[in-house]
Amino acid sequence: MKIDKINIDGKKNSIEVLDKIFAAKINKQLVSNVLYKTNANYKGRKAKTKQQNEIKGSTSKIYAQKGTGNARHASRKAPIFVGGGVAHGPKGESKYKTRRLNKSEKKLSIASILTEKNKGSNLIIFDDFEKKILKTKEMNQILIKFEAKNSIFIVDKKSRENIYKSARNIPNVKITDTNHFSAFDLAKYKKIIFTVTSIKELEKRFIWLIKFIYMTKFFHQL
Repeated sequence: MKIDKINIDGKKNSIEVLDKIFAAKINKQLVSNVLYKTNANYKGRKAKTKQQNEIKGSTSKIYAQKGTGNARHASRKAPIFVGGGVAHGPKGESKYKTRRLNKSEKKLSIASILTEKNKGSNLIIFDDFEKKILKTKEMNQILIKFEAKNSIFIVDKKSRENIYKSARNIPNVKITDTNHFSAFDLAKYKKIIFTVTSIKELEKRFIWLIKFIYMTKFFHQL
């Protein structure tokens, strides 16, 4: 399939892309599951309280079991004492379950989101940024021109070097490459911006996914 390609001057052309990525079947349930798991794994669960066995101090009984008229107690580490352990408190990051995602889930969810963005005219493909854009003001003008004030740039290495400094301080704009983004990033930003080279790099990453889709269809037909 063909998608419009544009340069920063506004001149349009077209580029051939894989329809298995940019015109894929949209699986909203899969995307929802992937975003839920990704968001859950991003959360920093660092709150931790000491359990009874983590309190330093003597483990001996504070007084005799019987004959004192007081309630029966073991050591001062019990949760009912000041300075003792905390019952049912947060146990720290290591105790939380990491929700695992396999590669096919990640790739299929990315294809679904890219397809939806393409249908909603929220996908932009620029020519590679050959010249350096040094001023934030200049980059800001480009974003305003293409209505991309809330966007993620997924670009090739050379383009990233040429635009990173001018875009890094602009709010709601992220600069990354084809190896360092997730479905969560694509859903977070309104516009997704690629360069011609980064599109080709992305397609290389997705070759195995296309083979997987064809194999799945083949086995379903058996």
